[in-house]
Amino acid sequence: MMRVLKFGGTSVGTAESIKNVRSIIESIEGPKMVVLSAMSGVTNYLVDISEELKNDNQREVQLLVKSLKAKHLDLLDKLIPSSERNITVRLVIENLFQEFNELVSGEYSENISNQILTFGETVLTFIFSEYLSSRESPNTLLNAKRFMYVGNLENPDTNKIANKIEPYLISEDRDPIYITQGFVRIDKFNRVSTLKRGGSDYTATILGAALNAEEVQIWTDIDGFHNNDPRYVKDTHPLSSLTFEEAAELAYFGAKILHPQTISPVISKNIPIYLKNTFTPELPGTKISSEITENGLKAISAKDGITAIKIKSNRMLMAHGFLKKIFEIFDNLETAIDMITTSEIAISLTIDDTRNLDQILDQLKNYGDITVDTDHSIICIVGERLIEDPSTFKLFEILNEIPLRMISYGGSINNVSLLVATENKVKALKALHKTLFVQKGKELCASH
Repeated sequence: MMRVLKFGGTSVGTAESIKNVRSIIESIEGPKMVVLSAMSGVTNYLVDISEELKNDNQREVQLLVKSLKAKHLDLLDKLIPSSERNITVRLVIENLFQEFNELVSGEYSENISNQILTFGETVLTFIFSEYLSSRESPNTLLNAKRFMYVGNLENPDTNKIANKIEPYLISEDRDPIYITQGFVRIDKFNRVSTLKRGGSDYTATILGAALNAEEVQIWTDIDGFHNNDPRYVKDTHPLSSLTFEEAAELAYFGAKILHPQTISPVISKNIPIYLKNTFTPELPGTKISSEITENGLKAISAKDGITAIKIKSNRMLMAHGFLKKIFEIFDNLETAIDMITTSEIAISLTIDDTRNLDQILDQLKNYGDITVDTDHSIICIVGERLIEDPSTFKLFEILNEIPLRMISYGGSINNVSLLVATENKVKALKALHKTLFVQKGKELCASH
């Protein structure tokens, strides 16, 4: 059975790391679909090129393109130094950049912007495929634009993708290696588009579901899911396993290791996901599956950029149909709600997409007095049957140190969410870590 292996930007960021990736791929038996991101930093370059094109600044566009080309040719020279093959591959890269130059010499449009943003994966996968071939590792390079038909970002049609990709899965090798681009999709209008930033994870699980893969491996520069954010909190540790639901909650509420929508395509087919570190492949990483290995507290993550909206209405709050009218405003303006709490006279809710905030507020003011708080973070505490864990009450000790704007408890038995001002986020993560993990660990040691 096929395995899907996805390698992120840092995993393919240098010649040395790409050599690591080759070793990992060659050490795994059986047929493989390898999904690659652009080199680390390249998508940022492409965003800048798109912005400069939008501002009609051709001089800056050309400087950025020149830099980008030099970066990839330097990578080529390090991976394939032999002159004959190097020259052949270089000619193709020159042609790709010539086509790219024509693309960025025209007028800006959203369609052009999407073609620009997906260029990094196109160049990198070509270089990687040629590098494997130069090391006598036969492979087939597939163009994702021929099969990644994702008209609905929330609910991709994996059967359609399966039908589209099947004709390309013809290889005479016993254990074929297929290579394709992450991040790119064809939208419902048959235009090149993207799966949003970090979307290569999503590519991997969409393909995993389409191919009925044995497993999906996501290779990054972190040893799996940690029990708290290692950027802010000391002494975190990777988790050996998570359920699909636990991982989905953590990813949605800010865990950077995984794209928020990654889990959904594989749940119904029960295809496990493994999160592994390209630079320490011997470590076990995290397995995400339907298996419940233990109940209770597992991990904490945080999501920034949250806006809280409070609607206070003595007159209407408990009236029949009031909440329906409120939710319809957000629904009509395609804005998802993260958290919600109600009281006798007020309703508070949070959003992370403020593109239509002015219109939302304009419509909400018909229903009561509106208060808006920006610069907040949702802290999500996750674990299987968390609210039944006898030690969960300890998380509320955080109230002694940090004011909480909202608490969501009981909406899911696996999740408690807290809303804090972003300026208090790191303090809150550290306090929760100390209370829920460090002190609990000491108590367990003492009891033994």
